[in-house]
Amino acid sequence: MNWKSFFLGAAVGIIGGFAAKEIINLKTNVSPEKVLEQVKKQFNQNGPISGSWIHMEAEPYEKQQINYRVYKGGISKNNNGTNEQFEFIADAQTGTLLDVRNLSSVS
Repeated sequence: MNWKSFFLGAAVGIIGGFAAKEIINLKTNVSPEKVLEQVKKQFNQNGPISGSWIHMEAEPYEKQQINYRVYKGGISKNNNGTNEQFEFIADAQTGTLLDVRNLSSVS
């Protein structure tokens, strides 16, 4: 057996495995930018948005005994001169909104 061929095959295998892992991870989660874009479209239906943000790292979240990986973010809107703040939680795999809270009405 030729050592050069062995090391070349091992290197190709390692690189191929790493590339496959990265491709699988990319297909697993929707990008946070895309999630924020979807959320902004939904909020824009009820008037213009003045600001938005999203945490770029997916984190664990439990709702009704179901575990998710989620992105957390926020939206600001100016509604008739009143600034409203909303916090949202979106599923990292699908981008679906799981929860929205109006922080302006919280005391």
